[in-house]
Amino acid sequence: MALEKIAKEDLKHFFDNLSRVLPAETVEVEVVGLDIGDQVSADGILLEGISYDDSNDAVIVDLSNVAEHRIAGPQEVWVDQDDDGLNSIEITCQQGHRHIVKFK
Repeated sequence: MALEKIAKEDLKHFFDNLSRVLPAETVEVEVVGLDIGDQVSADGILLEGISYDDSNDAVIVDLSNVAEHRIAGPQEVWVDQDDDGLNSIEITCQQGHRHIVKFK
C-alpha cells in the first residue's frame, strides 16, 4: 500500500489521466464527518470517471446511471494504490468531510 498526496495544482491533470486509463470498476463512495457520521452515498455502482472542474473548484465523481457525486472545494486528495492497482481515493472537502471512493 502506497499513499500519495496529489497537489491542488495537479488535480485536473491527475484526474484527466486517471479517467483515461481507469478500467470499468465498481466503487463505494463513503462520506465521513464529525457532524454527519459515516454515510455511504453509493455502493456497487460503476464508476464512469472522475474529473476536477477548476472553474468551480470541485471534484466530480461520475457514477453510471445514478448521478454525480460532487465534492466542493477539495482541500486534500490522497490516493492509495499498490502493485494490484488503485484501492481508494480520499478527498477532504471545504467542510472537512472526507469523501472516500473505494475501488472493489
